[in-house]
Amino acid sequence: MSDERVTETETHTNDGNGHTTVIERRSGGGGGLLIGLAVLILVVVGAFFLLNQSKNDNMKTDAVVGAAKSVSGAADQVGDTAKKAGDAVQN
Repeated sequence: MSDERVTETETHTNDGNGHTTVIERRSGGGGGLLIGLAVLILVVVGAFFLLNQSKNDNMKTDAVVGAAKSVSGAADQVGDTAKKAGDAVQN
């Protein structure tokens, strides 16, 4: 919606000719507000994805650490079993 305001002022001089001043006021139409809102939404969405990516990286790291601990435990069991088997063969 565009608001227009026209003000006319007539002044007469001694020669009888009048002078008219026209002032037009136009508003921006809300385009700047719309662009600002779009930029704000993009910043919020970008921050959301960055925070989730960091959270997902932490979850992946925890999963790898857990798997490494499981492999370490299994290797210890295999080592103990091999030692027992070696001791049994020697006796």
